[in-house]
This record gives sequence, structure tokens and C-alpha cells, in this order.
Amino acid sequence: MSHLTESLKIEILMMIGYGDRARTQCEVVRLFRETHPDLPPLNQGTISKIEAQYREMGHVRKVPSKRQAVVDDDTKLNLLLALEENPITPTRQLARDSNLNHKTVLKILKYEKKRPYKMVAYN
Repeated sequence: MSHLTESLKIEILMMIGYGDRARTQCEVVRLFRETHPDLPPLNQGTISKIEAQYREMGHVRKVPSKRQAVVDDDTKLNLLLALEENPITPTRQLARDSNLNHKTVLKILKYEKKRPYKMVAYN
């Protein structure tokens, strides 16, 4: 489905039709092959995904993936210092105190090779 542009996806939706004039996915695959013989052939799953994306989101644009949040060095340092001061502080409490997501705190601790409740490095 990555080789399909937005305009081709819209064309596929137009081939599917609407209401009582709707075509089956097999008919759309055949019609697309006849219309665009130079493109790689589509399968029924691709048509189904395009139709499902349109029904769910209302468009066929490529959805940007979620980017990983960037945590600055000061925040990491403050988090590690807070853990050094009180090693038995729960990670959820650290997350609340530093205004971070709990999973972000866990990832930082894992990257720094620190275990919650155990201030030792692991290999």
C-alpha cells in the first residue's frame, strides 16, 4: 500500500462507489488492474485497508506516526538525583514529581541502568 499516492487511494474509493452503486472489492481490484496496468497489482486486502481507513478517519492521507518524547538532560538529572536522595521512592511518585509519564521514567531508569527500589547498576 506504500506505493499508492493519495490520489490513487481516492480513485480506489471512487471505484468502490457508494450506496446501491457500490462494487465488491474483487471488482475494484479487477477495475484497478484494467485502469492502471503499469502499476503493481493490488490485492483485496489493500482495498479493504483503504476502505477501513476512510470509514474510520474520514480521509486517506498518510497518518504520521507518534514521535518519541524528548526529555532534556536537566530533567533526567533531576530524576536521578531524586532517586539518589531517596532510593525507595516509587517510580510513579517520581513521575508525578517530575511531570513525566510513568513509562518515560521507567525508560530513563533502564537507560541509566538503574533499577527501581534497588540503586545498583545491572548488566
